[in-house]
Amino acid sequence: MSANPQPTQHNVKQVVPFLSVADMQRSLHFYLDGLGFTMKNQWIPDDRIRWCWLELGGAALMLQEYLREGPHAPGNRGALGLGVSLSFQCLDALALYQEFMAKGLAPSEPFVGNHMWVTHLDDPDGYRVEFESPTDVPEETKLSDLKHYVE
Repeated sequence: MSANPQPTQHNVKQVVPFLSVADMQRSLHFYLDGLGFTMKNQWIPDDRIRWCWLELGGAALMLQEYLREGPHAPGNRGALGLGVSLSFQCLDALALYQEFMAKGLAPSEPFVGNHMWVTHLDDPDGYRVEFESPTDVPEETKLSDLKHYVE
């Protein structure tokens, strides 16, 4: 036990989602090449990346390829990303939407929900990756509703 225990609110610094993935190379292509994350740390047994820490701006996440065989294999994992959403708070979700479109990704059409522009993509394992930014545009407006917006 620590000699000077800190209250929880001063002790906890960051939450970093830890996602199991079926194919690390496919996931790295999506997060690094597609979304623009950078790899800050990695674990490479047997000449293959099995775990990594990725960052994008002030956000981070970890990926680990799960074992398919052996004593530590989890068995039938089912759908990995089912029901899991990661919501990245941004300065300009519309700019990210345009960037993702230019890279050949298929983000959802941005819409306004809870006073935020929201666009999302599904990663290769079905995790929903959302990008949101504040707006004064009326709720439920879709980007295509704005005639002055030029793609």
